[in-house]
Amino acid sequence: MLIDETGSKKEETMKPGRRTALALAVLAAVSIPGCEARHSPKEVFYLVGSNMSLNYWQTAVAGFKKAAAEYGVTAKVAGPDNYDPQAELTELKNAVAAKPGGILISVSDAAVLTPEIDAAIAAGIPVITIDSDAAGSHRLYFIGTNNLEAGRLGGQRVVEKLGGKGNVVFFTITGQPNTEERLKGFKDVFASRPGISIVDVVDIKGDASAAFDRTQQLLALAGAKKIDAFVCLDSVSGKMVADAVKRTGDKSRLVVAWDVNPDTLNGIKDGTIDATIVQKPFTMGFVGLKALDEIYHDPPTQLGKDYSIDAFAPYPAFIDTGTSLVDKSNVDVYLADATAHAQ
Repeated sequence: MLIDETGSKKEETMKPGRRTALALAVLAAVSIPGCEARHSPKEVFYLVGSNMSLNYWQTAVAGFKKAAAEYGVTAKVAGPDNYDPQAELTELKNAVAAKPGGILISVSDAAVLTPEIDAAIAAGIPVITIDSDAAGSHRLYFIGTNNLEAGRLGGQRVVEKLGGKGNVVFFTITGQPNTEERLKGFKDVFASRPGISIVDVVDIKGDASAAFDRTQQLLALAGAKKIDAFVCLDSVSGKMVADAVKRTGDKSRLVVAWDVNPDTLNGIKDGTIDATIVQKPFTMGFVGLKALDEIYHDPPTQLGKDYSIDAFAPYPAFIDTGTSLVDKSNVDVYLADATAHAQ
């Protein structure tokens, strides 16, 4: 309402355009603070692992950071470049001390890392495991591969290619929950195939060169002791084993690898590797961050509760990100995807 020069009152007429602008300004004033409250760069999430220099983990980190960019939150990555559970424990402790909104962790050694995972939960920090689980900890749930089924998938491939009989050697990282489950999956399949014999299970302790050296030694065995198949349960040993076998020129040896490192896919292309079992580390990181964000903004009344035995739990016990087998029939598809994501 306005007052004219005579002191009389008269109604103010607002132009339609001005009314619209004012309405939009009011709406923005109401809606923008709510948006900022939901997501902010001050909202910090950690991904903690080991062997972080590997292509596999760089892919997981890319998924983690992509989700963070979509939400406008801060993603931090921590962990040693080699396989070192004690160093990973130190990084986890540092992450917990920073009081982040949540932590994703790949468990290199459950016995070493479980107490600190439980300490994080006790401090009110949500923890979700990815890639390798610590099922006995208080973590909320696991996102990753069904490693037991992945091992069975690989076991069926070995049985098929060997015709149900032969000597097999495994390369693994002993004590890491995911590789232990993969090995069990293979053993489950071999249990009904008495012609398949497991000659050795080699613990490379995250050192790919150990796989190369041991393969060279085993290749010297002949006759009834000849090794017919080499199976790699980790992402680092496949190329090394394939290189050692390739040097002999003996194409009768079977090499089965793990994951989709470029060297592994190219080994399938040139025939030095028969097949590889594929996981989805990008998906683990991407889905993992979004899951932590949801928990951060809508926390449960009891963070440390065992939701795996709660029929009305707000969380799953396990999110399976999927597994597949890659051989010459489909390797080009995976090479194309890898190239596209690298750009």
